Amino acid sequence: MPTRIEIDHRPRIGADRHPEKAHRPDQPLARKPAWIRVKAPTHPVYFETRALLRDNHLATVCEEAACPNIGECWSRRHATMMIMGDVCTRACAFCNVATGLPGQLDADEPRRVGDAVAKLGLRHVVVTSVDRDDLADGGARHFAHTIRAIRAAAPGTTIEVLTPDFLRKDGALEIVVEARPDVFNHNLETVPRLYPSIRPGARYFVSLQLLARARELDPELFTKSGLMVGLGEDKGEIHQVMDDLRAAEVDFITLGQYLQPTVKHAPVSHFATPEEFAAYATAARGKGFLMVASSPLTRSSYHADADFAAMQAARRAGSQATAARAR
Repeated sequence: MPTRIEIDHRPRIGADRHPEKAHRPDQPLARKPAWIRVKAPTHPVYFETRALLRDNHLATVCEEAACPNIGECWSRRHATMMIMGDVCTRACAFCNVATGLPGQLDADEPRRVGDAVAKLGLRHVVVTSVDRDDLADGGARHFAHTIRAIRAAAPGTTIEVLTPDFLRKDGALEIVVEARPDVFNHNLETVPRLYPSIRPGARYFVSLQLLARARELDPELFTKSGLMVGLGEDKGEIHQVMDDLRAAEVDFITLGQYLQPTVKHAPVSHFATPEEFAAYATAARGKGFLMVASSPLTRSSYHADADFAAMQAARRAGSQATAARAR
């Protein structure tokens, strides 16, 4: 059975999906090692989740970014909502989301997201989006409307937003934070040296400052960011990014293996072993992150509900320890 939500208004394959990459020479797809191969989804709940999302006319990053964990997550009714359409104004070398000129915002989408979250019975939901450089606020108000719609439909659900960088969108971050998500996530994705080739539309220090500013705006907010391994970085550069994130008081870091979506995307430079990911996790904990998720299949929203609960517990334990020392 097909595993992609079909949105009627646009084809999803080949040059229609990534026209900006059509001229690039093919980069052969490397054979994946055994530790990152996954089985095709067969669980009935997977198909129930897919049907519900289709009925609500919603896109998910699970499908649009070709996440390898979709079978596991959807079989547990966990889906990461992708708002503001399924066409991105950026053209990152690693990303499988389609590039082009997006359509108008759907004013009813926040309500449908809230309805889907309630029907799925989610304890925790991650809401992300395409980049919308075409909008004056980068889509910040649409994020805020979606947060409030989820609160209305599923008041017991905690909300994590994974936002764009809002580059040159003054006041956009403030709009999102004012809507009071529980977690503010923005992925750095890779090391600063690789931004011109891997994330050309973004700026490393703008993304870093976004995370620091979110914490300044709401000190109770949990902040989170993620990196991919295997884009050509070295270990020292990853450790430097960890230090930069801690300087920005980011609570949670995720590290996962980059997987090349098509022959037109950036090639995989290295498949890190589970032992390498474990070493990164040990280093990150030593640097003071409240929560670390580091494995070949880790993605920003993978096991986000359990990780959020663990992060809350870690902050409470830290606060209690600080209070005890003060007595």
